[in-house]
Amino acid sequence: MLFPIFAALAVAAGARTIAARRRERAFARRLPSGAGGVIPGAEPIDLAGDGPQAVFMIHGFGDTPQTLAELARYLNARGFTVRVPLLPGHGRSLPDFARSRADEWIDHVRGELARFRERHPNAGLVGLSMGGALAAVLAAELPDLPALALVSPYVSMPTTIRNLARVHSLVTLGAPYLSGGGERSIHDAAEKARNLGYGCCTPRLVAELAEVVARARRALPAVVAPTLVVQSRADNRIPPEAAERAFALVGAPEKRLVWTDLGGHVLTVDHGRERVFELVEGWLAGHPRDAAAAGDAGRGAAALGGERASA
Repeated sequence: MLFPIFAALAVAAGARTIAARRRERAFARRLPSGAGGVIPGAEPIDLAGDGPQAVFMIHGFGDTPQTLAELARYLNARGFTVRVPLLPGHGRSLPDFARSRADEWIDHVRGELARFRERHPNAGLVGLSMGGALAAVLAAELPDLPALALVSPYVSMPTTIRNLARVHSLVTLGAPYLSGGGERSIHDAAEKARNLGYGCCTPRLVAELAEVVARARRALPAVVAPTLVVQSRADNRIPPEAAERAFALVGAPEKRLVWTDLGGHVLTVDHGRERVFELVEGWLAGHPRDAAAAGDAGRGAAALGGERASA
């Protein structure tokens, strides 16, 4: 009686393994790894500035610093020293990504930011998508952070995805990898074609992402740094009402939510990104660590507390 069951399970396991290897080989052909196992173009970004300001930036889930490269160059051209680390498991092979964990991502950016702040104590913090959730976790731990900018922060998760995360062990039995469904995350066709993201993840990685989201939501009320949130009304990941609810959780006395009608979820590489760059640079430049140095610019920015605007 048991033999047919074991045989069926063995066949299913074999089919699952074959499907996983096929997906991994296809990804490796599309984006082969380079030196140190990192996909060329996915490396961390370090740009030395010629001014006193600095910024630490965090990329999103299943993506790479490439999505922040243009913003990094924009800020660097205006004097900022910029650091964008590569998250553990990211920008490498699919198996490397599959092995990574939420704790690793959080611990990595926490350590990287601490070392960056040793050299640049005035550094602001910027996060994109899940990088925004990670930035919120870090910002809640830093009462002296001068400024926080969150672009399309992934700090809410649809019910269907949360339910999938809860049963990820069962889903894994039949589906080693799930398509990311991010085709609409970037509207700019040229940028979509050059993106280095995976386009898929394992069911367990969905659970890891859910853990980051949960930690970020718990952290948001403890954030005191002046906070800018830039959000698209056409974001395929985050509905406007979810973005509004998340913004309401931010505890900072001074905060601003700016809406744009251009671009999808990855706003830093999409249509209208120039306006996003201007907003981020203006927010960081208007909030130096030394309040006395802010002068009239700082007092003027304070008047924006709680403001909602459209770009």
